[in-house]
Amino acid sequence: MTPAERQAFLAEQRVLTCATIGRDGWPHLMPLWYVLREGEPWAWTYAASQKAKNLERDPRATLQVEAGDTYDQLRGVMLKTRVELERDVERIAALGIEIMRRYAPGGDLPPEAEAAFRAQATKRVGLHFVPVEEPATWDHRKLGGTY
Repeated sequence: MTPAERQAFLAEQRVLTCATIGRDGWPHLMPLWYVLREGEPWAWTYAASQKAKNLERDPRATLQVEAGDTYDQLRGVMLKTRVELERDVERIAALGIEIMRRYAPGGDLPPEAEAAFRAQATKRVGLHFVPVEEPATWDHRKLGGTY
């Protein structure tokens, strides 16, 4: 994918898989909802979650976003990142609301939902995924049936 295609793909998709490194050395894979800020993925999670604990110990994470139901339609992006943990409660609350608006029908949240996400922010951390090298991408639709 070109850089523009990659950004459009990431903006269009809804779930990324985040791989962190567990204390036993095994990958820990979890799905996350996300938003893009200046082209970089951001998410939030509970501060007590395993992925947050893993990232406190080792800030490396590999992300994968993929689409396609048949081989000829497979496409995706893999990003190697270093994660910056955001702990400011107001910034975490704003991030959570931004994420939830992205996934809400029409982008609208009722006021009580915003209040609930603000309350959750005290228990969460923000995750800023900063790419450390060029991403790997694939788009089998461009193969024209030849593999």
